[in-house]
Amino acid sequence: MSEVHAAESVAYLNRALFRLQDIWEEIGIPEEQRLQRTNDVHKHIKEEDGCTMLQMEKNSRTRLEVMKEQKKKRMEELKGLVGKDRELCDIMCTTPFCIDQDSIPSLPQLETYRAYLDDQTKEKERRHNEFVSVKKEIIVCMEDLERHPETSFEMDVMCEDEEAFCLSNDNIAALKLLLSQLQDRKAENELRCSAFRTKIQELWERLQIPQEEREALSEHMAQSKKRNIEALQTEVQRLEVLKMQSMKSVIEAIRAEIGLFWEKCFYSQEQQLAFVAYHDDDFTEELLNLHEAEVRTLKKYYEDHRELFEGVTKWQENWTLYLELDKKANDPTRFNNRGGNLLKEEKQRADLQKSLPKLEKTLKAQIDVWEQEHGHEFLVNGQKFLEYVQQQWTHHHTEKEKEKLERQLKKTKQTQEDMLYGTSMRTPSKRRIAGTPTPGKVRKLNGTSTFSTPTSFLSSGLGGTMCQSSIQKTPLTASKVPSSPDSSH
Repeated sequence: MSEVHAAESVAYLNRALFRLQDIWEEIGIPEEQRLQRTNDVHKHIKEEDGCTMLQMEKNSRTRLEVMKEQKKKRMEELKGLVGKDRELCDIMCTTPFCIDQDSIPSLPQLETYRAYLDDQTKEKERRHNEFVSVKKEIIVCMEDLERHPETSFEMDVMCEDEEAFCLSNDNIAALKLLLSQLQDRKAENELRCSAFRTKIQELWERLQIPQEEREALSEHMAQSKKRNIEALQTEVQRLEVLKMQSMKSVIEAIRAEIGLFWEKCFYSQEQQLAFVAYHDDDFTEELLNLHEAEVRTLKKYYEDHRELFEGVTKWQENWTLYLELDKKANDPTRFNNRGGNLLKEEKQRADLQKSLPKLEKTLKAQIDVWEQEHGHEFLVNGQKFLEYVQQQWTHHHTEKEKEKLERQLKKTKQTQEDMLYGTSMRTPSKRRIAGTPTPGKVRKLNGTSTFSTPTSFLSSGLGGTMCQSSIQKTPLTASKVPSSPDSSH
């Protein structure tokens, strides 16, 4: 009987050892550790630790139960991770994690799987947030375009159940493309509306449309939805009909606008005459088109050179004011002023006397840059602006010298009459004792010029007395070209 028991024990131990090896292999224990564990089993069988066979059997059973429990937990966790992986794959259309679902996973495998699913979960949240954000913009665009979902994809996007939308890379890309297309269409509508509004404003002004009619369209002048486009287009068509019915008045209104631009752009007489249609009295649609094209050209020309034109205008305004103040400064009646404006005007004249050359210098620098960029001269009233400025200063100096000479001749003549006839020739208001000179005047008869004028950085020194000149003061306007100074001075 003892031999039978021994044989059974050996058979049991062999089966147990084989089973252990299978378990070790299933749970992924490396070959080296399996050998070490086999050696430990052999030691137990040889009773090297002093344990009985019954104790060894008990210990083996205990370890087997522990391993079974570990296997159960790992397989349950693996099942849960696989289920979560499938959900994420369904939502994002991704490939499942590569792992053998029938084998017991090792601890490192489970850790890697958990990290992978964490990353996938974060990616899902990112895509969902992006979907929600883009969807809101799409809804706004569709409302502005007064458009409803047309394709199945658009219906999926506009569906209230946001969790049901597939967050695949292709869907996210298609979502962004849809938004881009809607935004482009919205931008096109806004451009169309802007063009309609510009046209409407121009026609309103030219046709003198009453304010109450304009206010009726106020809502459509602010928004760019589909119904606004239709309303604006209808208004343009209505105004075009009115324009054709009142062709003459419209063309005359455009001509007035052209005249203003000629003045703002300082067009010369030759430049104005180049637009022959301006003097055509056959008021046809073709003539209207020519005038509208000319207005567009002038507007662009003015905008392209606005900075220079504004600088020239500023110089002209300051120059005109300076001449007025300088004329007042030489007016004998200026001392009758009791309002305190004399000092103010004199200070203003002195400031302009300093600022005008500075402004001229700035304009010269701007004109030099402009001419280098465009490869031709910058003309004002058909001539170089800087030449015009020099002519104005030269003319001003000449006039000052001429006025001074006239005053001197008048004083000399009066003195001679006083010396010849006494005081009987003088009017009562200017009566004084014969032979008594006027203080501060007689001493200046043979002196040099006592007035001072600003010297332009462009002007050369003027020597001698300028008593004759054919230069006429020419305002900087669109219809006149400044004349050149007469060589006789």
